[in-house]
Amino acid sequence: MRLRNVKGSRETIAANEWVIKDLPEKREHWAEMIFHNDFPIHIEIGMGKGQFLMALARQNPGINYIGIEKYSSVLVRALEKMEEDPLPNLRFIRMDAENIPDVFGPEEIDRIYLNFSDPWPKDRHAKRRLTSKEFLGRYDQILNKEGILIFKTDNRGLFDFSLEQVKEAGWKLQNYTFDLHHSKYLEGNIMTEYETRFVEEGKPICRMVISR
Repeated sequence: MRLRNVKGSRETIAANEWVIKDLPEKREHWAEMIFHNDFPIHIEIGMGKGQFLMALARQNPGINYIGIEKYSSVLVRALEKMEEDPLPNLRFIRMDAENIPDVFGPEEIDRIYLNFSDPWPKDRHAKRRLTSKEFLGRYDQILNKEGILIFKTDNRGLFDFSLEQVKEAGWKLQNYTFDLHHSKYLEGNIMTEYETRFVEEGKPICRMVISR
């Protein structure tokens, strides 16, 4: 999908109070330094326009949420929503997920969400997929020992690839489904913008929950 450039988005992000720009010097002190509490931290990588993460933050005031988005033109849309409905337990970072071990400390994160990630369909780009064993290795450095990763996609090819990568990376598959909205795992599910559209179109949504 080609992303439309939003004029002034970088400047808006740089000036926005909800975007973390000065990262904590001690990576393991995120909750204390950013949120001023000791609540667990959940992150969404590739959080898009923020619908999913904002819904979670409203429902769970005792959890800190951080949305990570690479593209300024997308992140700025989430910031517009935050201005309308500020949430004290939600912050954003504009960054490439490849650098995530340099940002968070060991076992700093309790849960990772990956929703409708770029499938990178060409074989030579497999390492760029957010569920590749290379990325799972990065998550392994920051995820709590009891933490989980939840991945949703409408792309069956990407999902099959991801299931294989779980085994190759030495992670554990807690549960999975090829059709979330007609499964026993639907209760409590929060839909993203893409998911809402895909469900309306009748596309099955795949989901897996993994741990180490």
